[in-house]
Amino acid sequence: MLKKNAVVMVCLVMLMSIVAACSGGGNKNTEETTPPAATDKPGDQGSEATEPPMEDIKDKKVTISIYYPLPDQVENRKAEDDKIARFIQEYPNVEIVKSDWHYNPTEIGVKMASNEAPTVFNTWATEAKFLVERGWAADITELWDNYEYKDQINPILQSQFNIDGKIYGISQKGYVTTTVVNKKMLDDKGVAVPGYDWTWDDMYNTAKAVADPGKGIAGIAPMGRGTEAGWNWTNFLFEAGGEIQTVEGGKVTAAFNSDAGVKALDFYNKLRWEANAIPPDWALGWGDAVGAFAQGRTAMVIAGAEGVLEQALNQGGMKPEDVLTFPMPKADANGKHTGVLGGDYLVINPNATKDEQEIAFRYVTFDYFTDKGLESLENDIKKRQEEGKFFIPPQLNYFGSDSEYGQKAKAIFEKYDNVYKYAAESDSLLDGKAEAQYNTQDYYGEITNVLQEVFSKEGADLQKLLDNSAKLVQEKFYDAIKVE
Repeated sequence: MLKKNAVVMVCLVMLMSIVAACSGGGNKNTEETTPPAATDKPGDQGSEATEPPMEDIKDKKVTISIYYPLPDQVENRKAEDDKIARFIQEYPNVEIVKSDWHYNPTEIGVKMASNEAPTVFNTWATEAKFLVERGWAADITELWDNYEYKDQINPILQSQFNIDGKIYGISQKGYVTTTVVNKKMLDDKGVAVPGYDWTWDDMYNTAKAVADPGKGIAGIAPMGRGTEAGWNWTNFLFEAGGEIQTVEGGKVTAAFNSDAGVKALDFYNKLRWEANAIPPDWALGWGDAVGAFAQGRTAMVIAGAEGVLEQALNQGGMKPEDVLTFPMPKADANGKHTGVLGGDYLVINPNATKDEQEIAFRYVTFDYFTDKGLESLENDIKKRQEEGKFFIPPQLNYFGSDSEYGQKAKAIFEKYDNVYKYAAESDSLLDGKAEAQYNTQDYYGEITNVLQEVFSKEGADLQKLLDNSAKLVQEKFYDAIKVE
């Protein structure tokens, strides 16, 4: 037996020597032979070594920081917490940090320079060019192109962050600026509720009639502090037929000091000095004005409806039948109910790693167009119902209301009596107009200075104020822009 095994071993050694000699591996003078061509057959011995499989993103430890709702948005925080829990269940490799920073154009530069901006942060429709030109928004075109539902995103909203064919932000929801009216305050004062197809005269007369300055009650609370004040007034500029700026021949030119601008400014002037209808402490930011409405200290406020309704119904304890959402009033009978078209967007930090950006994109779109998203939506509505709270749908969602997904969401809304219902007649009159392309927040801030002059000094020269403001904006911002 041992002898037989020995013979076998000798044969094997001889065979291996022959193979080695034939391969040329043992002869340094033999020319290298061309390797056999690769084939498409899996495992073909003649093919080149295959590349190792790509690592799955779920196999990597990734930490992202996200935009988290404000402390007073209790219900929204609960909904976000639910989303975080469901996301981590599917991506246990991910750690999510809740960021308490909310976008501010005066702070974003410092946040980026110090690398303190969250991986995902919120912003507005006005900010696209501002962020892109400064390199503060990640180019997510590749992620977007590979996203299966990209063609079903609301194109009107998403177009705001499509810059020169590249995608820099993801639409959440949008709005056309409205006027929200406290019907109960009008009823208590015996003031007739105007029709939805109303005019500036109707707004003026209603505000004047319901105001009670002696008791600190305003008929309307236009914002008078921060860039939101200029944003508020721009609705009236648009309704009067005016423009913020013109773009022609590669130049941007200030246009708001037009006859339309003077007409819009004069309307504010009359609300302040003739009607005595605005708060005596008129220097109100967004939170102040919306808070005054929720507390019953003003009968009307101008804003995207969702935020106002959230505070009025869920923090102020008001009833849905007492809170009416109107389109912006038209300047006269022949005008349009034009309101600023705005929206909320989520932007991914360009300083984040490629893996962090991909996880951030997946987090933002996690519930989009999914049955889980609809299930989460309905659960949110049910929880609010149990707590005696209301759900406020966006006026414009990331999906089209007429789409198949939109119809499914609508069916859920109709099942519950704690979902706020916008009046169909009011919605049909909305006429959205996009904000200016260049330096919009700078323009808003300068207009706020003009409004403060009008509110603080009776008899102000309106044309002069606008001319001086247009000159400043032109020289400080617009002259430096070269449009290709």
